[in-house]
Amino acid sequence: MPPTIPPPDEVEPKRAKGSGVRFAYDSLRDEILSLALAPGALLDETTLAERFGMSRSPVREALIRLAGEELVVTLANRSTIVAPIDIQSFPKYVEALDIAQRMNTRLAAELRTETDLATIAKRQRDFVAAVKTRNHLAMSEANRAFHMAIAHAGRNPYLSAFYDRLLNQGRRMLHLHFEFLEKGQGGLLLTDEHEEMLDAIRQRDVERADHLAHAHTRQFQHNFIDFMQHNYLGKVTLPKGAAG
Repeated sequence: MPPTIPPPDEVEPKRAKGSGVRFAYDSLRDEILSLALAPGALLDETTLAERFGMSRSPVREALIRLAGEELVVTLANRSTIVAPIDIQSFPKYVEALDIAQRMNTRLAAELRTETDLATIAKRQRDFVAAVKTRNHLAMSEANRAFHMAIAHAGRNPYLSAFYDRLLNQGRRMLHLHFEFLEKGQGGLLLTDEHEEMLDAIRQRDVERADHLAHAHTRQFQHNFIDFMQHNYLGKVTLPKGAAG
């Protein structure tokens, strides 16, 4: 007896090789960064495979990629969870971010070309447009793209790679307090500071670029700590050594 062929609408659509991994990775990454998947949430391969309509293999590979970005963690019992946000390590994170931000911005002011300026200006317009949409995922991505355009203008791939890693790690912290900023400060989301940084880079004013980059880190630190004080901890004290 010949095998039964399922109706066309019951056949799983074929994906191009590797597209299943990309789809699972992109979907999970967006949900983790936007906090739709909360820190500590369990990521079960079988459940995710059923949800995405694919085998466990591409889901597993997507989780491996996310682990490489420190967005998921594999526990001792081999289960995988969304990486927790370690508030205790925030001061050390800010220290590293401050150094990377200042160095990349200084180099950009010294080495930028006219093409670099056009790219940075375009990324800033994209960020302003994203802020107007109130789409937090688009806002954090546009913010990262703006700062990475500055880093690329500095022409140090080691510093820019380190900076990119820090910016990605900080995106969930941005999402945690975006709404708080919008409600409490009338939508103030650092767009003016970006414009000032761009102007310093355009003028090749290295010292001013350094000062603005440092102030930008301090503003991020202040906003995040203010958010935590109002919503979770009552009082947050940063130890010495944090950006200040």
